[in-house]
Amino acid sequence: MLRTSKAGSKAPAARPMSAPQDEVALVSRVARGDVAAFEALYRRYAPRLTRFLERTTRRRHLIDEILNDTMLVVWRKAHTFNRSSKVSTWIIGIASRRRLKALERLGDDAAVVELDAVASPAECGPEGQLLRQDLRRHLSHALDSLSAEQRRVVELTYFEGRTYREIAAITGCPVDTVKTRMFHARRRLKVLLSDRRREAA
Repeated sequence: MLRTSKAGSKAPAARPMSAPQDEVALVSRVARGDVAAFEALYRRYAPRLTRFLERTTRRRHLIDEILNDTMLVVWRKAHTFNRSSKVSTWIIGIASRRRLKALERLGDDAAVVELDAVASPAECGPEGQLLRQDLRRHLSHALDSLSAEQRRVVELTYFEGRTYREIAAITGCPVDTVKTRMFHARRRLKVLLSDRRREAA
């Protein structure tokens, strides 16, 4: 695990703060080398990042590694945070990129992992937004090989966060039909993505 302070050293305790504006202040302090602020940020985000990584990697042995890599980047790159996004979006974005690198190092196709990992089509917040962005990038070419009906279901589910019931209302077909199209689309995408990874190797 990443050690945030040396044994025996005492850093001044960070004052309790409330998200999200105080997180900007914490990052600013981290950028100045404030260890106490970093520890406060670590304690706040470690549980959230762990849940995110458990849900999206399906590789428990990677979770601590990715978590610590993420927070190391936060420590080293805090000065680059420009406040154009929320701190949570910035940190989760770092975690998402470190996750992709870890999966690619193992030879896993990140898009295939994420198709299995996104348990709730309607997942919201920074985590859901980043998952959908990653999926869109990885699936851009493979989607062209799906039928129009299958592609529509995938786009509404993963890119727009719609539920199956909402998709049924939008497309004018039964919920079971939506589920069937998604089943075949996912199976087709996994084959296409696996073929592309083998060709790239």
